[in-house]
Amino acid sequence: MSGRVMHFEIPFDDGERARTFYADAFGWQVMPMPEMGYTLVMSGPSGEEGPTEPGFINGGMMQREEPFTGPNLVLEVDNLEDALAAVNGAGGTTVSERQQVGDMGFTAYVRDTEGNLVGLWENAPSG
Repeated sequence: MSGRVMHFEIPFDDGERARTFYADAFGWQVMPMPEMGYTLVMSGPSGEEGPTEPGFINGGMMQREEPFTGPNLVLEVDNLEDALAAVNGAGGTTVSERQQVGDMGFTAYVRDTEGNLVGLWENAPSG
């Protein structure tokens, strides 16, 4: 399990207001995806595979609702089931089990021992 922070998510109450704020304040590129109820966020130079310069990670924004009540980090893992077992073994809890995200990969959400929501991401097998 790499545990690398590879994505962030920020909830909003007003999507247009949030997109405008982050674009104006930080120069982020935002791409609303209404069919998914999600906004993709590019925090810096990006290509098809994600950020093209070191130091940038991309993320997303979505409507504030349980369990997405505050910003969260998404960690890359090699295997979601192993990561969920490790989280629960270390005192955390599973919020949502493995879910497929298109053909890109799989996600799950957990709470750490402090009650923080943390996303987990497993890339889809290549080839």
